Amino acid sequence: MAVVSLASSREASPSALSFEALLGPWAQSADPAYCRDLAGQFLAVNQAFARKFGRNLSEWRGTALSAILPADHVNLMMDLTADLDRPPYRVTRELRCDTPQGWRWLAWEKSPLRDAAGVIYGLRAVGRDITKQRMAEEQYLKLSRAVEQSPVAFVITDAEGRVQYVNPKYTEGSGRTLEDILDQTTEVLRDGHADEASYQAMWAAVRANREWHGELVSERGDGRTVWESVQVSSLLGPAGEVTNLLCLREDITERKRLEHELRQSQKMESLGTLAGGIAHDFNNLLAIINGYAEFCLNHSADADQARKSLQEIYRASQRASGLVRQILTFSRKNEVRYAPFDLNQQVRELVKLLAETFPRTVSFDLQLADKLPPLLADQSQAQQILLNLCVNARDAMPQGGTITVSTQVRAGSTVAGVTGVDPSKTYACLRVADTGTGMTPEVRARLFEPFFTTKPGTQGTGLGLAVVYGIVTSHHGFIDVTSSPGVGSAFTVGLPLSAETMVVPTTALRGIFPDGHETILVVDDEISLRRLLETAFASKGYTVATAANGLEAIDYVSRLEQPLDAVLLDLNMPGANGLEVAKVIKIARPNLKVLMLSGNLPSDIRAELQNLGIEDFVQKPYALDDVGRRLRALLDQIT
Repeated sequence: MAVVSLASSREASPSALSFEALLGPWAQSADPAYCRDLAGQFLAVNQAFARKFGRNLSEWRGTALSAILPADHVNLMMDLTADLDRPPYRVTRELRCDTPQGWRWLAWEKSPLRDAAGVIYGLRAVGRDITKQRMAEEQYLKLSRAVEQSPVAFVITDAEGRVQYVNPKYTEGSGRTLEDILDQTTEVLRDGHADEASYQAMWAAVRANREWHGELVSERGDGRTVWESVQVSSLLGPAGEVTNLLCLREDITERKRLEHELRQSQKMESLGTLAGGIAHDFNNLLAIINGYAEFCLNHSADADQARKSLQEIYRASQRASGLVRQILTFSRKNEVRYAPFDLNQQVRELVKLLAETFPRTVSFDLQLADKLPPLLADQSQAQQILLNLCVNARDAMPQGGTITVSTQVRAGSTVAGVTGVDPSKTYACLRVADTGTGMTPEVRARLFEPFFTTKPGTQGTGLGLAVVYGIVTSHHGFIDVTSSPGVGSAFTVGLPLSAETMVVPTTALRGIFPDGHETILVVDDEISLRRLLETAFASKGYTVATAANGLEAIDYVSRLEQPLDAVLLDLNMPGANGLEVAKVIKIARPNLKVLMLSGNLPSDIRAELQNLGIEDFVQKPYALDDVGRRLRALLDQIT
């Protein structure tokens, strides 16, 4: 029998002579087994034990437990007599043991050894190596804690999208518990999708065993609007089948806010670049208006010449109006507005301004595609892409050079090796190339990092290209860069084309100003505009009253005995603004027609006016016939 007695040969008691049989049936067991006395010294071990711990059987004589156990585990093992002396007369302990292979976890099942009188004088232990099981449990616990304490919301569903688990971060953010979701069979994966098409696109990707990710926005129960970065992927079973879906949702609301502020800050910096060109154009227009007005005043007898002069003044004012609208479009701080527009026209207008602003050593070469389809994008952000790329090109040519701006249409399937390209889409591509210093591969690798710049001192913030990258990404487009030191650089931006047909507004016929007989109130703090509107509408048969500010308007509207059919209402006025006047009108005369007149109507003010039932708005500077037709249409509405 492969057992060595560790009892002293001096002992002559019957129990001492039977130590060789202490292991009993475990003597030949493949599991390690040992017998020890109550003092913690080994009495007998089997061959499996000896192999496990790397010593010969004969070397275990009188060896203490501390040879295989750390000190804290030895203390746990010494006081087991009470546990072994009561049912079920068996104790199991999982202990970390020192072996030649390193520390291993073994589960020891211990039973008592009794003498003829039934007194416990030792114990027998049979071990089983559970290291792999213990490591798996530890890994599971770590993973479980990581998921439970993760700052990212976890959702696990079955293959059909039915929720099986959500972590505390999800319940904290959504206000819904797993029990609520299960009771209400909530479709968690649908949260934030703007429409059914977006939701189905996510399912199409997952069913094709592709990872889907996107940025979704949803309204929470407390009224907050929350942006989330969402990622959905499949979890596969042993046979490669989809068993579950994993959805990760990270709150990026603060990041989106900072990105918006970053873009707005960089946009204001870019406006400074445009200032020279804007000032040049405005000065030219003012010179035209002043010159022809002076000519009319000094040559009033010549009717034909006066008419020609007035036509030039009118055309100049229209150009000035368009320039103001362009500035407001570029600098607005409103939400992103996706709409089809003519990219070529935007390129022409902006390059014209930049040509007036950039050094004379920098020239522009336009190579625009004929009949370019409408681009579906935010017009302001598309302008900012072009402006930032042109500024970057200018700075890369300190000694001057040529900036080539070109447009073309490309199918996504023809654009190879560029991140963000969808082969199923068609793109309008804007390319800005320079003949400047070019970039090294190291610079190109960091090109779109915020605040990264190669410009010396305070000449650049490093925000321009980071903003371009953010805009392109938000439009689901792509950006490609080619550059070589000493040769120059070329940036190609691709934005998805719109499937819609661009509707080009037709110019309204001039001079058609409908007559009327109603009583109207003109409210504007600019005396010349008040007189203009009063004269124009009075000449068409209207009865016209005027108010120089919001307080006068409120006073007039509140006198209910005064007949009144409509109000032409300016927005920005001293005393009380147009919104405050509109609120009084809603209370005092709820059926009164209101036509708002303003140079700029912010989205929040527009929303408040719409809540009051006021949706008609004419932007300054306006054409009289446009105001006349809009007012006539408003008065003719059936309420």
